[in-house]
Amino acid sequence: MKKLKKGRKLKRNQASRKALFKSLATAIVLKEKIITTEAKAKEIKPFLEKLITAAKKNDLASKKKIHSIFSDQSAKKIINKIAPKYANRKGGYLRIIKLGFRKNDAAKIARIELV
Repeated sequence: MKKLKKGRKLKRNQASRKALFKSLATAIVLKEKIITTEAKAKEIKPFLEKLITAAKKNDLASKKKIHSIFSDQSAKKIINKIAPKYANRKGGYLRIIKLGFRKNDAAKIARIELV
């Protein structure tokens, strides 16, 4: 039987999933907290935490990686404001708070925010 190796598919193909992660990560960087489904929050957390860890290094390779994913405005914010804030922190830059169920389809809702 074929098993899923890692992560949730979120009923999307690879390109749609990648675009979803980019848009969610950009929203979190710009607004510093968003409300989304619990499954999306759990998937975006390791994605964004790896990018914040890369931004903490502040070398050319990590800047190129961040600029390839984010727009100029959000890339500058993650490099200049967010990464220095977590300079002494080893990990755990995001917090997921469960909010209950959405009214129309009973999906689990959560708020994901920067700590």
